Amino acid sequence: MNLWMLALRNLLRNRRRSLATLLAMVVGLTAILLFGGYRSNILYGMETGFVQFSGHLQVQRRGYFVDGGDNPTAYGIAGYQRVIDAISGDPELAPLLRVVTPTLQLGGIAGHMESGHTRSVLAQGLVAPDINRLMQWNDYGMVSYAQPLALEGTAPHAAVIGTGVARKLQLCAALQVPHCTNASTNASTNAYTSARTSAAVQAPEAPAVPDDVAALSALERSPDAERPPTRIEMLVATAKGAPNVASLQAIKAVNLGIKAIDDMYLAMHLPQAQRLLYGTQAPEVTSIVVQLQHTAQMPAARARLHALLAQDFAAQDLEVLDFRMLNPMFGQTDEFMASMFGFIALLIAVIVLFTIANTMGTAVVERTVEIGTLRAMGQRCSGIRRLFLCEALLLGAAGTVLGLLATAVVAWAINHSGWTWTPPGYSYAYLVLVRVWQDLPLLAGSIVGMLAVTLASAWWPARRAARMDIVDALRHA
Repeated sequence: MNLWMLALRNLLRNRRRSLATLLAMVVGLTAILLFGGYRSNILYGMETGFVQFSGHLQVQRRGYFVDGGDNPTAYGIAGYQRVIDAISGDPELAPLLRVVTPTLQLGGIAGHMESGHTRSVLAQGLVAPDINRLMQWNDYGMVSYAQPLALEGTAPHAAVIGTGVARKLQLCAALQVPHCTNASTNASTNAYTSARTSAAVQAPEAPAVPDDVAALSALERSPDAERPPTRIEMLVATAKGAPNVASLQAIKAVNLGIKAIDDMYLAMHLPQAQRLLYGTQAPEVTSIVVQLQHTAQMPAARARLHALLAQDFAAQDLEVLDFRMLNPMFGQTDEFMASMFGFIALLIAVIVLFTIANTMGTAVVERTVEIGTLRAMGQRCSGIRRLFLCEALLLGAAGTVLGLLATAVVAWAINHSGWTWTPPGYSYAYLVLVRVWQDLPLLAGSIVGMLAVTLASAWWPARRAARMDIVDALRHA
């Protein structure tokens, strides 16, 4: 107790130097925690978005993820309902599961006959209630932009398209899409510009739809039925290679956030997609999406899935992929943010280390006589060393407490500022938030790291003070 009181007295004796050192520590810890909280918010937000749309794990035929995107029929999962039942009924997996649902991904051409425009799309056949339950996952309490899929409870031929697809097919007005303007063709640019300044000029005629698409579309519609303005046709090559077309009713256009996806997105009911792709053949799917209660359960769930599939469905050669592999952007962003955080943390640690080392070194020089007196009174070298380390630890503890308080104030101000940013490739802005208190590893690591740097920077001056010769020290009096 006397040692700690002596250390505190020595720090208060030179308040200006102690305050300057303390300020460097507070600023350093606050900067580390704020950037670390910002990094955590970005990664948690990305993870939430990916898990909401693709689940934690997906069961696919081996090779589909790498080579099967343009040939779903070659990588379909036959008897997929048996696989789903086996996963859902497994006693080890059941407590971990939240949603298990099939999806079918296929490419094709969507056309709007009235406007004469077509667009290549990447369509998804899905079970709408399951997808809406997927989108409700929010284990980290993030600000989620996921909206329920409007397909739930709709007619079998209903479809939801991206706002980019709606713009290409001239459906912005018909679907009442906000902030959406129908795309104009290159051939009509001049006429379109003139029409904006003169109501007398009519819009040019749109390019003709390909004959094969128009012929197949004519077979799908009744000559007596009135055609809704949002009716579109979806042309797909079937499993046998022959073209197949279906009339779909676009009921809503949604903004998917990422423009590249938004310009090609089309969602329909799973049975409709299976009829398009497989016709009268036995329907299959390309993926079985598995969403867990918590991300931490992924290793156990994946190991059990591997064992289950190898035991009961070895003939299909199925594999299990996690959301990180399905979405490489997550890993790339994680690596980039980790490298930035590591660089900033290292820079701040070096600054704090030299600041504290300079403070303690100066204190050793100024207190040479005191050190000699303590040694002459019988204090051991280890006692002198502990005294300086106690002073450094007191500084570190005070800097940590004040740094946490400063972080709380600045983090609250940022989180309530309404500050937004638009990530690269995205169509809408996200709030700038810092999640410090929710990230316990970041909090504990920063505190322990700051105290460790404090002790490390004080070690050499404390060692030099302990090894000082008594006669030489007293000679400075």
